[in-house]
Amino acid sequence: MDKPVNNRAWFLVLPVLLLVAFSAVLPLMTVVNYSVQDTFGGNQFFWAGLDWFEEVLESDRIRAALGRQILFSAIILAIEIPLGIFVALNMPKKGIWASFCLVLMALPLLIPWNVVGTIWQVFGRVDIGLLGHTLKQLGINYNYVNDAIDAWITVIVMDVWHWTSLVALLCYAGLQSIPDAYYQAARIDQASRWKVFRYIELPKMQGVLLIAVLLRFMDSFMIYTEPFVVTGGGPGNATTFLSIDLVKMAVGQFDLGPAAAFSLIYFLVILLISFVFYTVMTKEAK
Repeated sequence: MDKPVNNRAWFLVLPVLLLVAFSAVLPLMTVVNYSVQDTFGGNQFFWAGLDWFEEVLESDRIRAALGRQILFSAIILAIEIPLGIFVALNMPKKGIWASFCLVLMALPLLIPWNVVGTIWQVFGRVDIGLLGHTLKQLGINYNYVNDAIDAWITVIVMDVWHWTSLVALLCYAGLQSIPDAYYQAARIDQASRWKVFRYIELPKMQGVLLIAVLLRFMDSFMIYTEPFVVTGGGPGNATTFLSIDLVKMAVGQFDLGPAAAFSLIYFLVILLISFVFYTVMTKEAK
């Protein structure tokens, strides 16, 4: 006997489809349209084909920004994933202190990105910032405005402070799902702390770690607000990542064609690397 199909459920999904079409598909089609055309004003467009894509792919400026972006994302993942796991492993599992730690870890995630950038911009200033003034008193020559290394350190520490909590909370949720019987069996077998982590906790966290790696990679690869507020992409182009370069091209220079092609390539790079991450980690989980 065939199961009856209720097509009325599509009417519940239809508003969501219309919202997605309005907020995502239509703007995407507009970007695609700009990426293959050129204009000289007067709302007159001329077919440019793949010229803008060739210009973007051959641009030394964009290649340099891509290199900085990949380096930044690699450093962020190398720091935040192990640090988040370490914090989650050392958080209380039950009681009032567990609730206190959860609230404390969630606080940085509640702060808007532009506020985080403003906090660290003031915090790192040599004249009025607590961090910058303290380092100056200790005899450390720190100035994120003029020194590229100091600017990188500031942006990286700021991102670690802001987003390590997300990794820690995800890992903590994975740890909470482990039955006590696993730990009891490990104690009976006199397993070391490393073996408990390697064979019990880490396998149970692989699912949430996949989510954490994907979220942190995508967010770090698209980072814009925090470094722009703190350094403005400087000194020079030291912290000019892809998103900042894209905004400069589209808004500052008003090169809509190259900017549209740039944004599409940017999107495809994120999609490709995320797919590679997902494929590799899911195969290892099996």
